Amino acid sequence: MPRKYAILLALTLGVIVLDQWTKYLVVRDLTTRFDGTTTLSERLGAFYSPAEEPGRRGLHFQPKTHVEVAENFFRLRYAENPGAAWGMFRDLPPNVRGPLFHLVSLGAVLLIVFYFRKLSGTDPAEVWALWGLPLVLGGALGNYIDRVARAFVIDFLEAHWYDKAAWPSFNVADMAICIGVGMLVVDAFVRKEKPQASAPAKAS
Repeated sequence: MPRKYAILLALTLGVIVLDQWTKYLVVRDLTTRFDGTTTLSERLGAFYSPAEEPGRRGLHFQPKTHVEVAENFFRLRYAENPGAAWGMFRDLPPNVRGPLFHLVSLGAVLLIVFYFRKLSGTDPAEVWALWGLPLVLGGALGNYIDRVARAFVIDFLEAHWYDKAAWPSFNVADMAICIGVGMLVVDAFVRKEKPQASAPAKAS
């Protein structure tokens, strides 16, 4: 297997596994979703099965606690996002939102794979795209798994300032996407095409 595809496979799968594992831990420890389950298979079934109708606070899985990591600045708290990044389009009707996100997610995957195939994998100048694209792909697929399983994405990382201002909740997949996009921005500058030198004029 060419080195570039080994990087794509390893990094993409790594992001997906880390994303899903952290979401599983959050559901297990911060919600009541697994109450009454005794085996891992039962918990995985509850984790990936379609959610019931929203209950208190409009949530499908009911939170039971949260974790203050840095008081007044950062906490782990269960949240659900039926929309896109930062909750965009969450108010669209489900019969519109679902197909739209499926189309956008699959389109993004195809675009990333198409762009990645064009990389040589050996040019040192490609390093930002070589590592950035798999991060974006892994993050996109991590959140897409959530949408397919239960029609919303699980978020749990919450940065805030004394509860007076807060950044929208996010997850590991979101972080991978942001880091990957940042690397692609750097790549755009590093590999900026240089104008070709004019061909020397022929002697008359």
